[in-house]
This record gives sequence, structure tokens and C-alpha cells, in this order.
Amino acid sequence: MGKRTITANRLLRTLGLTAAGVVAVSALGVLLVRDQVHRHRRDLFSPRPLRRLAALTYIGKHPDVENAHLLRDFLSWEQEPMLRRRAASILGRMERRLAGSEEAGGNSGNGQAADW
Repeated sequence: MGKRTITANRLLRTLGLTAAGVVAVSALGVLLVRDQVHRHRRDLFSPRPLRRLAALTYIGKHPDVENAHLLRDFLSWEQEPMLRRRAASILGRMERRLAGSEEAGGNSGNGQAADW
């Protein structure tokens, strides 16, 4: 084997290990994010008001239809007035943002309505 072959093999091995490391770290990141989302959704109905407040803050930063439905359920469940006001405020902001994204995404992307 020549020096070039050994160098090429070493380079390929290094690239392969680097790629495998990136994939492993990415997969771990996805799992951690999923766990965090699940934990915050569960904490929204925690018996501890501070956890509920933290969960509200987290959910407020991630507007989507599922979280809007979750906040509606929370509003019907929550007894603490301060947390109810906070949830209502977040839900109102979320609904406005989702309505705006539907209007922006509901057309063909060129500013004109699509002809069906």
C-alpha cells in the first residue's frame, strides 16, 4: 500500500466517525427536545402553581393548533385567577399568530388567491 492509500483510508475513517458522531448527537438532541415538550405539557396540569406557570411560558413560545387546544382545556380546568389570566393572554396571542399564519400560508405564495 502506498502512502496515498493509507492517507485516504485515514481520511475516510475520520469522516465516517465524524458523520456518525453528528448523527448520534442529533438523535440525542431530538430525544431531549421531545422529552422537554412532554414534560412541560404534563406540568401544565401539575398541582404546583409555579410549574404550571413555567409550563405556560414554555407553551406560549411554541404556538401551534395542538397547544391552543391544550390551553383551552387548561383554562376550563385552572382555578388560580393569575394563571387563568396568563393562559388567556397567551391563548389570545397564539390564536392571532395562528390566524395570521393561516392567512399568509393559505394562498399560492404569490400574494394572490389560488383559483380552484
